[in-house]
Amino acid sequence: MAPTDDTGQLAQQAPARGTTPPHRPPIDGAAVPNARMPRWLPRAMVLALALVGAFQLGSWAFHQLTGLLINVLIAFFLALAIEPAVSWMAARGMRRGLATALVFLAVMVASAGFVTLLGSMLAGQIITMIEDFPEYLDSVINWINTHFQTELKRVDIQEGLLRSDWLRNYVQNSATGVLDVSAQVIGGLFQLLTITLFSFYFAADGPRLRRALCSVLPPARQAEVLRAWEIAVNKTGGYLYSRGLMALVSGVAHYILLEFLGVPYAPVLAVWVGLVSQFIPTIGTYLAGALPMLIAFTVDPWYALWVLAFVVVYQQFENYVLQPKLTAKTVDVHPAVAFGSVIAGTALLGAVGALIAIPAVATLQAFLGAYVRRYDVTDDPRVHGHRGPGAGAGAGAGRFARVRRLWERGPEAVPAEGAGARADVAEGSAAGE
Repeated sequence: MAPTDDTGQLAQQAPARGTTPPHRPPIDGAAVPNARMPRWLPRAMVLALALVGAFQLGSWAFHQLTGLLINVLIAFFLALAIEPAVSWMAARGMRRGLATALVFLAVMVASAGFVTLLGSMLAGQIITMIEDFPEYLDSVINWINTHFQTELKRVDIQEGLLRSDWLRNYVQNSATGVLDVSAQVIGGLFQLLTITLFSFYFAADGPRLRRALCSVLPPARQAEVLRAWEIAVNKTGGYLYSRGLMALVSGVAHYILLEFLGVPYAPVLAVWVGLVSQFIPTIGTYLAGALPMLIAFTVDPWYALWVLAFVVVYQQFENYVLQPKLTAKTVDVHPAVAFGSVIAGTALLGAVGALIAIPAVATLQAFLGAYVRRYDVTDDPRVHGHRGPGAGAGAGAGRFARVRRLWERGPEAVPAEGAGARADVAEGSAAGE
């Protein structure tokens, strides 16, 4: 018989020495003492911390390398643009590296000549303005003295400007700004050198790059990559060709006008208008026309108005006559799509995105068009913008006339006419179907 205590309850037996007491079930809401952590939890925490660290490191590296990636992207599109010329010379026995060097040399000589001519024109205009500044100042002082009964003198104004704190502060700020401009110029030259080297390597070693890329892909994917590469070369080269041809036509047209008006530096201004208006999207036309208008204004204010009118008229001619004919087979991008792509490219990459947006969209459009199945369109008038038979105001007027005729004939004619009307409506519905 089990032992009991004074209260009559069973006494708890002490466990034997050297044995483990039995586990008691936990009470609801009470923590289990000495509970172990799941084995997968530490590894999951370490993995999560490693993923967060890798993401932060990748984000930091991407922001640090954004400039380099943009330069590589520009270089890639430049290489695609000169690929047809390099391939043409390489197919005739010339080494690909030498052909690429000749193309780059031609581009550099043309760019240097244009910058030299433009710089000489601007320098000449600045020197002329500085030499004529005393005369302009005397004319302004005489006008003020005549109309406001003052006694201003040019010497007093010059001494006041030389002794003013504003001029001293401006000179000091300009000296500081010269260092900033020098740093920006050096950075721009380094960026230009980087783009030139990458584009040279991409163009000279294009076949090797394609082989290296295709070597890690299955044969089916290799064909797709090569096809996309060919489409990109054709569209980018076609875009450059069409823009260059339109720049030539625009430059010749503006040169004829400026030469006829007697505006100085007509050849340089014509080259400026042709290049800037074609290779700077959206605002290039207005930016290109501003400089000839300013130079023409120094000759005669009416000449500036003539230049403005010619720029506006020629822009309409280019948009509706010249550009559709030249870009129909090379780029073939709708104007609205081109405008939207330029805005999107500017928002993503700034001026660089605006320059490469149209060839990139043309490449994407051509690549997707090769895989999108198209069907023949039915010969429906609504496809051409015409409304179908029995639609709109004509059908409504016919029904209104029929109801009015029934009302005039009286209630006895309603059943017969109503049946005829229902039959006419049924026939019309069947014909529409």
